[in-house]
Amino acid sequence: MPFVLLGSVLALALLSAVGAWVYGVYSMSDPTTSILVGMRIDGSRVSVKFPTCPFEKVRTVEVYDSDSEKLLWKATDPKTTEGQQGAVTLWRTDDFSKADPRSMPKALPTYLDVASTYAGTTDGTGNTFNVPEVTSAHVPEGKYWTPSGLKTAAQLDAQLKCRNRT
Repeated sequence: MPFVLLGSVLALALLSAVGAWVYGVYSMSDPTTSILVGMRIDGSRVSVKFPTCPFEKVRTVEVYDSDSEKLLWKATDPKTTEGQQGAVTLWRTDDFSKADPRSMPKALPTYLDVASTYAGTTDGTGNTFNVPEVTSAHVPEGKYWTPSGLKTAAQLDAQLKCRNRT
């Protein structure tokens, strides 16, 4: 009798462990939880669109060389409505209260990490972009390149499923 009870407890523990592992693997690999950021490159102009809800404002934008993790540019407090809503042109320093360094690197690295935070919170989003891939995509006006295909600003914002803040 004690062996049956012990066997049942061990079987239950094993099933629980396997269930927890399966849930963990599934939830960590769920691609629907990724929030896309869009990018477009027009000549020397690099623009990004961070998704925002109507009640949110972008506070900071950071750009890194993905390979070296070197900070290439950081800007805070967008001055324009578009910038506050997540549509920013990188290295356009006059569009921000503070930006450093003021000039774009002579050559962009192959991979750029772009990230933003929202005003009044530590929340934010970001993506890594393959610069030659985005450049060669010849993204039409009004659209942004994403790993999931071309998206409009409205499509990028719609990922957040915003609810009115009360």
